[in-house]
Amino acid sequence: MTLDILLTLLVLLVTIVLFITEAFRIDIISIIIMISLGWLGIIEPVEIFSGFASNAVISVIAVMILGYGLDRSGIMKKLVRPIIKLAGTSEKRLIAVISASAGITSAFMQNIGATVLFLPAVTRISKKINISLSRLLMPIGFAAILGGTLTMVASGPLIILNDLLRQGNQEPFSLLSVTPLGFILLFSGIIYFVIFGNKILPSKDDKEKDTQNIQKKLIETWELPTAVYHCRITEESGLVGENYETSRLWPDFNLNLLVLKEEDDILYAPWRYTRFAAGQQLILLGEEKNISEFAAAYGLKYEKEVEKFQESKWLEDSAFAEMIIPPRSEVNGKTLREIELRKNLNINPITLLRGEQVISDDFSDIKLKSGDTMIVYGLIENLQLLDKNEDFILVTHLIDTEKNYLSKSIFAILAFMTALILVLLGFKLSLSLFTGALIMIFMGVIPPDEIYKAVDWKTVFLLAGLIPLGIAMDNTGTASYIANQIMLLMQGSHSILILFAIAVLTTLFTLFMSNVAATVVLVPLVMIIGERIGINPRGLALLVAVCASNSFVLPTHQVNALLMTPGGYHNKDYLKAGGFLTIIFIIFVVGFVYLFYVK
Repeated sequence: MTLDILLTLLVLLVTIVLFITEAFRIDIISIIIMISLGWLGIIEPVEIFSGFASNAVISVIAVMILGYGLDRSGIMKKLVRPIIKLAGTSEKRLIAVISASAGITSAFMQNIGATVLFLPAVTRISKKINISLSRLLMPIGFAAILGGTLTMVASGPLIILNDLLRQGNQEPFSLLSVTPLGFILLFSGIIYFVIFGNKILPSKDDKEKDTQNIQKKLIETWELPTAVYHCRITEESGLVGENYETSRLWPDFNLNLLVLKEEDDILYAPWRYTRFAAGQQLILLGEEKNISEFAAAYGLKYEKEVEKFQESKWLEDSAFAEMIIPPRSEVNGKTLREIELRKNLNINPITLLRGEQVISDDFSDIKLKSGDTMIVYGLIENLQLLDKNEDFILVTHLIDTEKNYLSKSIFAILAFMTALILVLLGFKLSLSLFTGALIMIFMGVIPPDEIYKAVDWKTVFLLAGLIPLGIAMDNTGTASYIANQIMLLMQGSHSILILFAIAVLTTLFTLFMSNVAATVVLVPLVMIIGERIGINPRGLALLVAVCASNSFVLPTHQVNALLMTPGGYHNKDYLKAGGFLTIIFIIFVVGFVYLFYVK
């Protein structure tokens, strides 16, 4: 054993301990390992930071941008509806349906691509039916990894396997040679989560920075009313012929008219002089006692059942927003009545904040000053126009609506399909995916100032920091040393024990070095061992290539790393859920190879 091998083994041991104990955040652990390898002189200085330019890391960055664009374009809203219709609101049925879909999809494309295809849709489903995202993402990510074993072109290890077999003068496998095993693994993985999901899956509060959470924070901060009421104007109502102004709806009753609905016509933030007519429906924001007084005064019928603002189907594309009047704004010294906010901008003023003063009563005739903050309401697409208005500064970040960006959906699909086609044609994964991401940016699906927001940099540093460890294991001969020592211990053992040893060894290697690198290191070695002890070398090579996808107990696989932040997972969550699946995986793969290639 050389000094470099000893030092690499020491770093590997420290890495395992740090991941298990979670002494630091995962990305910090990766950086510690990366820097340590450099200071110990185990790898060259140029290799220390090579992970940031690796195919895997660049691919993950591109995947995040593609996923952001797909969600932003509104495509995912359309995908969510049929899935919910098929699976209903049952957590187990959702896991089964979406995991099967992700697994089968990953049979024909890289598992990271299959994952990003479903990630935005699953996020929306989670919010739609109020199931914690952490209960759904892990099964889907694992299914995408398992689905990579369905064909010989779905994962890196299986793609490279045939080249390694040819180099060893062995017959390559056909496209579907591994399919029976792949179906067994995918099916067992889905059943595993359906049966044991309640016990092994974490349940966490999702902390996504989406419009819904921003709205909740805004409402809580400024104590905005949260209940909306539906009032219908009858023929006999005294409101017929009146308008927002003459009805004194805001000054006398302290109510805000959010929506005016007449048959299929929906008017958001109606102008103060819009006339009321029989048959119209008003959606009002305010307190119940004020609603009762208003309904009684004008002879209106209203639904006494309270509806939360965030849950109203009529208001899902609308929101509250906070905006500030800058020093050189032309609205300085003017009143709401003069600037006609509803008429010109189609937004509804709700509250005026001036220093410590909070004004929620009618402030139509108060002269506005620079520094004033206003809480307004309207369609998200109308609120976003404030970004281009020099008279106001929009403080609240709003996620784009399906209606606003549906026109970009064709470009989003085109960009994503272009990336997938390039991958299937054999071009490098990172180049193909980033080409798709660049198309999305050029087509306006993703504004340039939102590109970096789409990337989870913690995941990037996690992967980039661990890649040098894989390089060190390969360059120093540590990987070969470990493999040789284990094989020496297993000499003379029963063939089934040798298969288990190879499966476990491959699983351990693939946790700390790329699965392709683990395959390249181990396949030639196990083929030599197979020839020496009389076990089919092709079977052992297949065992390594399949077990290189057995990455469930740590978030080091790029799919697991991608899902860690949105799912709010910790290392212990992967150990708990992935530990048993890892054992099941090894048992089925070893059993398959033993029955068809050894016995």
